[in-house]
Amino acid sequence: METVKTSSKLSKSSKSKAGLQKFGGFLAGMVIPNIGAFIAWGLITAFFIPTGWTPNESFNKLVSPMITYLLPLLIGYTGGKQVYDVRGGVVGAIATAGIIVGSSIPMFLGAMIMGPLGGWVIKKFDDLTKDKIPTGFEMLINNFSSGILGALLALLAYAVVEPVVQGFSTALGSFATAVTNAGLLPLISIVIEPGKILFLNNAINHGILSPLGIQQVKEVGKSIFFLLETNPGPGLGVLLAYWLHGKGSAKQSAPGAIIIQFLGGIHEIYFPYVLMKPLLLLAVIGGGMAADFTFVMFNAGLVATPSPGSIFAEMAMAPKGGLIPVLLGIVVGAVISFLIASVIVRRDKSDIGDESLNEAKKMVKVMKAESKGQKVANVQMPKLIVFACDAGMGSSAMGESILKKKMKEAGFQVDVKHSAVNQIPNNADVVFTQESLAERASQVAPNARIIAIKNFLDNAVYDEYVKNLKN
Repeated sequence: METVKTSSKLSKSSKSKAGLQKFGGFLAGMVIPNIGAFIAWGLITAFFIPTGWTPNESFNKLVSPMITYLLPLLIGYTGGKQVYDVRGGVVGAIATAGIIVGSSIPMFLGAMIMGPLGGWVIKKFDDLTKDKIPTGFEMLINNFSSGILGALLALLAYAVVEPVVQGFSTALGSFATAVTNAGLLPLISIVIEPGKILFLNNAINHGILSPLGIQQVKEVGKSIFFLLETNPGPGLGVLLAYWLHGKGSAKQSAPGAIIIQFLGGIHEIYFPYVLMKPLLLLAVIGGGMAADFTFVMFNAGLVATPSPGSIFAEMAMAPKGGLIPVLLGIVVGAVISFLIASVIVRRDKSDIGDESLNEAKKMVKVMKAESKGQKVANVQMPKLIVFACDAGMGSSAMGESILKKKMKEAGFQVDVKHSAVNQIPNNADVVFTQESLAERASQVAPNARIIAIKNFLDNAVYDEYVKNLKN
């Protein structure tokens, strides 16, 4: 099948951004499938620890084993599985066990190292021994190879990797605590908010902030780090400004985007609105700084990461007596972001009233990879269509839902699914993905047709695709 790729070599900045996104997507791919376990641990913590909503000494015994063993092992298994399916996951989990034992802190960072390493090692072993195992000895060698290599990796993790990772984690935690105590934490929004717009949100949240937050929860019962990236306030402010002061399709689509972003927790929905007017980065940065300052002032924190970043998830993860500071910070962030965004949206005359949101975004050249074609031609009837985003959850799931409905209305019986860009099925015929992820998608699924789009909610792209199928 035809694959849509960039027409020229990526610039150094584009390569750097793509590398960060790929790394962030890999980290997120280890955490996001296990978010349910994190939420379960968070709820048990919120309710049953001595300072929880309903303290219970017996149920409180679940908290420490889950954070010490269950969650890191799940991450290690998932990381190994990403590299080499279930066999890689098993060896990754064994290797992760070695780094957990003896550690005094939750070994999430260690699991993110040893899990993929275990998967890579067993994959390399299988590659080296392919077609060289005598007939009848396959199961014996497969089982013993994974057991022996897993045991060696566990010993390596225990003796060498664990002390290094624990030292690094302790230093990083001490630095974060020092920054917080010095009142400088709100400045982190200068990095976090633009990073989110560049689709590095999962890398920032699950790769950096969540491990720091979980370590802090173990020490003090809650953490402000869970609020820094997941706060829906700044994005809400931008969408409200478009709703009240915008024009054309941007104004008309903003209310629906508010529901998806604030209530559903899918923050990616507001990224195109910021990209249309890059000055709106000032709004989300200002809103983020104001919210973080409020969180620090009122000692706000959550007991676990709220994923997705919905207002309902934020409220559910708030500790006993800590709901008001969390809500206050979110409101302050939304208000400040709205006030700044309102000035920018009202003064910017570049928006044409009748122009669609997609057409407006075509004019935006800032923070974009090199332009890729969007037109669909010479379409063949596919068997499997996959929507791929960085994490494989929010935005891709919405795109899947839209196209699935249109395909059904057109009378086509085609399987439509969503996936993380690093986990696109091998049998995918067509892959819809964001422009910034198109290159990675073409590497993961070289035989699929890659259709790069700016916005998963752009109905015009899907209408054109279905029309070509009909023809």
